[in-house]
Amino acid sequence: MDGSQSPALKFDQVEYQTSFEPPKTKRTTDNQRRRKRLLTILAAFVLVTGGGYGTYWWLVGRHYETTNDAYLGADSVTIAPKVAGYVAELKVQDNQRVRQGDVLARIDPRDYQTALDSAKADLQSAQATAANIDAQIEEQKSTIAQAQAAVDADQASVTFSEQEFKRYGDLAKTGVGTAQRQQQSESELAQRRAALQRDRAGLSVAKAHTDVLQTQRRQADAAIAAKTAALAQAKINFDQTTITAPVDGVVGDRSVRQGQLVQAGTRLMSVVPTDKIYLVANFKETQTGRMEPGQKVEIDIDSYPGQAINGTIDSLAPGTGAQFALLPPENATGNFTKIVQRVPVKIALDPANPLTARLRPGLSVTATVDTRSAPQPQQPAVHQATR
Repeated sequence: MDGSQSPALKFDQVEYQTSFEPPKTKRTTDNQRRRKRLLTILAAFVLVTGGGYGTYWWLVGRHYETTNDAYLGADSVTIAPKVAGYVAELKVQDNQRVRQGDVLARIDPRDYQTALDSAKADLQSAQATAANIDAQIEEQKSTIAQAQAAVDADQASVTFSEQEFKRYGDLAKTGVGTAQRQQQSESELAQRRAALQRDRAGLSVAKAHTDVLQTQRRQADAAIAAKTAALAQAKINFDQTTITAPVDGVVGDRSVRQGQLVQAGTRLMSVVPTDKIYLVANFKETQTGRMEPGQKVEIDIDSYPGQAINGTIDSLAPGTGAQFALLPPENATGNFTKIVQRVPVKIALDPANPLTARLRPGLSVTATVDTRSAPQPQQPAVHQATR
């Protein structure tokens, strides 16, 4: 009997044991509590951090616009001669600092000195010609006065001859005078009238010659003006053989060598005004809505990490960069894909910062604009009416 019941009892025991989970140990419970605590702390940290960042962004961060598409620039001046010739003297070396008016190079001036001397001689010749014409005009004035005197004398003689002719004519009618004397007075009158016509013609010729001389004098004046202009141009060409620095700066990109033959307009070197460097930052069009001149900018330079420079927005470009490209995009044709455009913003650097003097055009920087720092518009003054 005992042997028949034992299998059933064992089966019940096995079934009972498999129908219930084993009891949890204390170690397992502590691990679960610790895990929950860590998750709770992590969730609280994420919530606090997210809330703090959101608060910071709402109060501060959303007012800042940043771009790393920014490069330093300067208004470099290309040095090129205005006249051709051999470079007789080179006064500067690469990366040399120069002041405005310093001599950079000299072109052989001998040809231009010769042209200058020739222009001076031509001007003197034209002035001598004008002086000669002036002397002829003065001489012609005397000739005109002499001819006028002769005409006046002839007029007086004609008047006297007319009176004589009338007197002898009256005497001949009364029988007192002779016909021969009347004929003689008539002949004298005709001769004196002819002399008067001759001297009047001479006076007209003298006056006409004066007009010719006046015309020649005007031509001489025009020649003098032309020779004066030629002399001025020759002097300019001679002066241009000395090439000077137009601004203060540093010599760069020097390609000229002493003894080299250069043509007018040939690029010799550049002068970079390193004390007038500015920043051009290309902001996205979605970032420029609240930008305006006068806002403060924080500038981080890649070459000098950890050394920020303050700046101020000087101006915004009148168009996006694409508008000033060599081949502007034409969106009216073909398929259209919208691309965020960038607007160049010119930023003036703080001249009081010692780091500004060490900067060079072309360096990459990161610019951050504080759009809250816009200058307040000045209120117009209200003047009270005086009673």
